[in-house]
Amino acid sequence: MKILMLVAHGSRNQAANDEVSRLAARVASLAQGDFDAVVPAFLELAEPDIHRGIERCAEMGASEIIVVPYFLAAGKHVTRDIPLELECARTGYPHISIETSQYLGENSAMAELIIQCSQNTR
Repeated sequence: MKILMLVAHGSRNQAANDEVSRLAARVASLAQGDFDAVVPAFLELAEPDIHRGIERCAEMGASEIIVVPYFLAAGKHVTRDIPLELECARTGYPHISIETSQYLGENSAMAELIIQCSQNTR
């Protein structure tokens, strides 16, 4: 079973965390056939944290987890914190392939998305 895990920072504002969960649900509906499930997780300040997200994927029967860092820049969370969390997870779940994709801001489509967003002013 192949699962995409969308990892966001997390917020004290529950509405922001709910927004990430809704995005994960939209991604799941668009990614039918590519992934068996899409699971949101958070680095800090919200649940499920990365450890619990990986645990949930394992409980679902994951054989492969693709982690997408929902971050715009390669700060310490992308370059250090998330990789450390995933290294610990790999130790705890050696039977599951856990890989990281490029972070959101690194994707070449980001420039096009910024242009698209600028055309939808409020």
